[in-house]
Amino acid sequence: MLRPNARTLLLSLACVLAAPLLAQAQTAVTPHPMTLDDLFRVKDVGNPKVSPDGKWVLYTVSSTDLQKDDQTTDLWMVSWDGTQNIQLTYGYDGSASAPEWSPDGKYISFLSGRKGEAEGTQVWVLSRSGGEARQLTAVTKQQGDIEAYRWSPDGKQLLLTIHTGGTVSANAFNDAAEKKYIPPIVITRYQFKEDRTGYVTAESHTFLYLYDVATGTLNKLTAGDAYDERDGAWSPDGTEVAFVSNHTAEPERNVNTDLFVVAAKAGSEPRQLTHDTSADVGPLAWSPNGKEIAFLRSGHVKYWQYQENHLAVIAADGSGHATVVTAKFDRPIGAPQWARDGAHVIALVTDDRNQYPASIDVATGTVTRLVDSEGVSRAHSGEAGHEALLWTTDTKPNDVYALDDGRLRQLTDQNAPLLRELVLARADNMDAVSQDGTRVDGLITLPNKAGATKPYPLLVWIHGGPQGQDAHEFSAMRQLFAARGYAVLNVNYRGSNGRGLAYQRAIWANWGVDEVQDVEACVHKVVQDGLVDPKRMGVGGWSYGGITTDFLIASTNEFKAASAGASTGNPLQLYGVDQYVNQYNFELGPPWENLQTYLKIGYPLLHADRIHTPTLFMGGTSDFNVPLVAGEQMYQALQTLHVPSALIVYPQQFHGFTRPTYIRDRYQYWFNWYDKWVLGKDVKLTDLPWAKDEKKEKTGTGGVDR
Repeated sequence: MLRPNARTLLLSLACVLAAPLLAQAQTAVTPHPMTLDDLFRVKDVGNPKVSPDGKWVLYTVSSTDLQKDDQTTDLWMVSWDGTQNIQLTYGYDGSASAPEWSPDGKYISFLSGRKGEAEGTQVWVLSRSGGEARQLTAVTKQQGDIEAYRWSPDGKQLLLTIHTGGTVSANAFNDAAEKKYIPPIVITRYQFKEDRTGYVTAESHTFLYLYDVATGTLNKLTAGDAYDERDGAWSPDGTEVAFVSNHTAEPERNVNTDLFVVAAKAGSEPRQLTHDTSADVGPLAWSPNGKEIAFLRSGHVKYWQYQENHLAVIAADGSGHATVVTAKFDRPIGAPQWARDGAHVIALVTDDRNQYPASIDVATGTVTRLVDSEGVSRAHSGEAGHEALLWTTDTKPNDVYALDDGRLRQLTDQNAPLLRELVLARADNMDAVSQDGTRVDGLITLPNKAGATKPYPLLVWIHGGPQGQDAHEFSAMRQLFAARGYAVLNVNYRGSNGRGLAYQRAIWANWGVDEVQDVEACVHKVVQDGLVDPKRMGVGGWSYGGITTDFLIASTNEFKAASAGASTGNPLQLYGVDQYVNQYNFELGPPWENLQTYLKIGYPLLHADRIHTPTLFMGGTSDFNVPLVAGEQMYQALQTLHVPSALIVYPQQFHGFTRPTYIRDRYQYWFNWYDKWVLGKDVKLTDLPWAKDEKKEKTGTGGVDR
């Protein structure tokens, strides 16, 4: 305990330090549209977990440090009444993820690669009563890497999901500074590469293990090592574990996963519960009485990328067949969790520009929406009769909310200081009729830049997937371009989810037709409404959004500029090169059997002479999802045709970028490209304001360092 004089000294010092901060806080800040600097001040809230007694909600907060070029994630907890909000970890020790409460509520656990007795990602625990975090597990690199964990109901064991190695990251070949010998990779597997994971060898597997908390003993849960195991979940009494696996003859050549249950003892033989030809997946949820297991069931495996997961329930003892509870509800279901009454499941529903929590009656299949307002919930957690969820809207990033009798009550406000400084743009619903009479919906965000007048310049930004959707959630792309005077149009083209299975599967094996018509219909609608200038329009997207961009610029010349990120204009080139060989075989067929299909959907490259739109291509050297070579090929074609084009290559970046400075640079390259070709500004693609500042700091004159 501090002596009185020491406590007084500290309080006085705190007041002195706080005075200038208080003065700064009281200085009026004129609210302004979002800038690129503001983007990296946004904190991302995630992973809400209600405590067993329902009195607290644990959650994560991720923040960016551009100077360190890194992002850190810390643990926080907020009281159920919202009066106390406490930070538990600090990034200087290493980021924390996957927070959980111990079953008795006395401890908080998380995954972290921070420095400890054992290297690599381990489970750490914090006492709820205070003190330093301690490393709980000690899984060695030879044993594998921990990917996930679950507490046993009695708190004596952990169920660990461990990846047993046998992978080599693509980044291992990019680091020229490490002049060490890297042995050649011996590959014998059918599915041999995966984005972020790297090259996959025969030794690469994911298994479930039991970890004894008291002794530190680690044992493999199931007998045998032929099949991967995921989504492990304890039964309420702790005697069994349910999990997902693929026990078909050639599991790498399909996505036909099923449910299994095994006794919670090392080396046990699992029993298979489901035998459907679809993909049965998690997360898995045991009913409160332990008699049933809720899971998600999709359609036939040939529609792998065009699935609509339904809620299904099966008896845990293996008697009877699974019941697809939401078979008549034509919307995707996600994240099922049983309600305390054992008669309902709380889940997330994706539906027409929103994603909301719903209560599903297991007996009747009736789906009751629990939140009526527009927005998106990304995660939810329920304990002791309390339901917490993440909620985001057009003008508010993720925060934790309590769900009280159908009303949202905000518990956290991590971005409040930043939001007080910003004027954010709202996305309005719009719809149009496509060429064949199909109704297509989207969002239009009008500029909030001072002095912007109609008709506005337009940026059409296309989501990826294609099984995603543009929804009423916080979007940096919309805000940043609206702040620069652009109207931003997002189109939920056919292939998007949340509009029914027929709508989603309309583009199966027929890419680049309906999507193009749907985007063009929405563009023509906002032009017809007088909102945008048809002579100042740009288009772009990432992943399937970039692919659709390639289709568009090969179909129309109405756009003044385009940006295709992580895209391909020639799927034939990527057969066996990316990670989607199963999709190609199921959907398009092998090239030697269905060459004409590949040639048809490869028209952006094969008819590149139709393209006259100045186009910016981008990609990461470590992207195994849509490898960079696909963008390089399109870039080379346009260069050959003397179409203004550029290629931005990002070293050691995956399909989703992880390095903050590259994310910042990417936005600025987009700004410069569209400003030049859409707005006609005299700007160079390589104009990066911070690059000039760095040169000035280095030379003292702002000139080139000689």
